[in-house]
Amino acid sequence: MTFDKRKLEEIRKAEEEWNEKVVKPLIAKRPERKEKFMTDDGFEIKRVYTPADLGDDWDYLEKLSFPGQYPFTRGVYGTMYRGRFWTMRQYAGFGTAEESNKRYKYLLSQGQTGLSVAFDLPTQIGYDSDHPMSEGEVGKVGVAIDSLWDMRILFDGIPLDKVSTSMTINSTAANLLAMYILVAEEQGVPQEKLRGTVQNDILKEYIARGTYIFPPQPSMRLTTDIIMYCAEHVPKWNPISISGYHIREAGANAVQEVAFTLADGIEYVKAVIDRGMDVDKFAGRLSFFFNAHNNFLEEIAKFRAARRLWAYIMKEWFNAKNPRSMLLRFHTQTAGSTLTAQQPENNIVRVAIQALAAVLGGTQSLHTNSYDEALSLPTEKSVRIALRTQQIIAYESGVVDTIDPLGGSYYIEWLTDHIYEEALKYIEKIQKMGGMMRAIERGYIQKEIAESAYKFQKEVEEKKRIIVGVNEFVVDEPLDVEILKVDPSIREKQIERLKKLRSKRDNKKVEEALDKLRNAAEKDDTNLMPYIIEAHRHLVTLGEVTDILREVWGEYRAPLIF
Repeated sequence: MTFDKRKLEEIRKAEEEWNEKVVKPLIAKRPERKEKFMTDDGFEIKRVYTPADLGDDWDYLEKLSFPGQYPFTRGVYGTMYRGRFWTMRQYAGFGTAEESNKRYKYLLSQGQTGLSVAFDLPTQIGYDSDHPMSEGEVGKVGVAIDSLWDMRILFDGIPLDKVSTSMTINSTAANLLAMYILVAEEQGVPQEKLRGTVQNDILKEYIARGTYIFPPQPSMRLTTDIIMYCAEHVPKWNPISISGYHIREAGANAVQEVAFTLADGIEYVKAVIDRGMDVDKFAGRLSFFFNAHNNFLEEIAKFRAARRLWAYIMKEWFNAKNPRSMLLRFHTQTAGSTLTAQQPENNIVRVAIQALAAVLGGTQSLHTNSYDEALSLPTEKSVRIALRTQQIIAYESGVVDTIDPLGGSYYIEWLTDHIYEEALKYIEKIQKMGGMMRAIERGYIQKEIAESAYKFQKEVEEKKRIIVGVNEFVVDEPLDVEILKVDPSIREKQIERLKKLRSKRDNKKVEEALDKLRNAAEKDDTNLMPYIIEAHRHLVTLGEVTDILREVWGEYRAPLIF
């Protein structure tokens, strides 16, 4: 279906007449709030949108079609939430494995439908808890996992054949996936039945987050090893969650979030294909991770545009044949960077708006931030409110009863097209540079994000952008919020467990497993996942595995970019 061009001309003339006879006299009496209303990437927003703004050749079946059909703008599945709700997956983990296990069981008892594991900083960058670099960080921003012993405790009493688990881990993702597979095996659950995700998105670490260990090339090898291993042995697992979340948290706008995330995805697809695997063998299990910000309508359009753009890229650039390979399935987290320490209860409203945008945008899984996260790790009370926010949207709001209910809004469709087109321009520019790895090495991506972040902050400081409770509607009141404090003795507990583990394991087998891993890492064409799994089977620690790879590959030091 396309619009009747004669009717569009009539609408354009009618709009001009409306502007002259209705709008101008009103503005003369009462000026609008701003000189210009703008999208975050700098395009002017009109007062009102009509079919004429979509263009003479705007085609419903080409741009939208139906849910579950190419180009998947309206959703990746034909029934969406009428079949089942998104996975309600609250991100959690702190202190020891015992404490986090209790939190997971509490969340599951409250109606959470999937687990999402946060790991502490030493675990993320490959240090055991007894390493000097771990001092002061053990168990602080997530759970400490040093070995298979910790992983057993973390999932004690949680049946891994019935729960899907997302693990936010990147540089050491192979280790955590290996331990998860072994814990499942001990429960009698074969790896073919496991459902879940490892983030495993190393490129965004060089762009925005910083928990890289090795130089980019060997890091990419590890990432592709996991993708290829899962395609063969863990077919229900998402071996990567290509993450725009952290790119947005670093200061990118909505267009940049889509563009840089999908450009990362292109780089991973190329890397796996270059190693000889057919695109339709692995692409169907690629997953994505996006941010949900406060600009409600822009965020909905962003998700729709990302779906359409990824489907186009996979079909036209990579010649994918299986429709599943074209699906952009994504997890969403509400925007941590929008949470304020001032008047923290206001964050409940922010999170509700962001979560609603994610649902209307068609997310497959959702984490809602707790209102106290600008102050500390969330308490049980605050995380329950965050989970209840999702449940109220699912069961009480009615927005899930029909698919893509804002589809067909002239503004939403214009904005979806706009984000699609502007993101594609970025992606094509990155490809001309030689791809995402080259763009990162040149500092192009980092520079674009930094400029966007600067622009945003300048607008806040000049009050062109209002943050309620921060630069407007400020109150002077004492902070009355319960704070969760992590036990400072956690590191000592982890060190004692490591001493016990090293005294009880067969250290001869440990050395043999590490030697085999070292030899495999020295060969470019060997998948390391089987060697890492075997090492953890013999109770090698995460730090010991990482140290072997540091010996072979070295560590990465980011260049100074001016």
